Amino acid sequence: MKTRHKRLILIVVGVLGLTIGGMFVLNAFRSNLVYFYSPTEVLEGKAPRDQTIRIGGMVEKGSVKRAGDSLVVQFVVTDMNKSIPVRYEGILPDLFRDGQGVVTLGRMGTDGTFAAREVLAKHDENYMPPEAAAAMKGGAFQSGK
Repeated sequence: MKTRHKRLILIVVGVLGLTIGGMFVLNAFRSNLVYFYSPTEVLEGKAPRDQTIRIGGMVEKGSVKRAGDSLVVQFVVTDMNKSIPVRYEGILPDLFRDGQGVVTLGRMGTDGTFAAREVLAKHDENYMPPEAAAAMKGGAFQSGK
């Protein structure tokens, strides 16, 4: 075999290796994407039902209910237009309370309750997730008055 053919084979194998590696990276990236939705978007069917998603909004006042001595907490997330009940088992952030901005990570259940596996509360008065700020500017967050 000539040197020219050996180089060509080496280049082809290298390109195939890089292509396969790139495909693995893109597949891993795509499977780890988690999109943000408002309660209105979820209830209008714009969010996938079979994937992990993030929902965000405000914790509805008076909706936080703790189950006895367990770590199970139920509350309602609202965008001042529509609301979604959320169930979470775990330790909540210190800043979590009624009327506070929150982003939850989880899946929608068949009963219409969002099963959260992570809850994030806003860290100060100036913070708002970019998606929530855009939704407020776009009119998705309407005044409840």
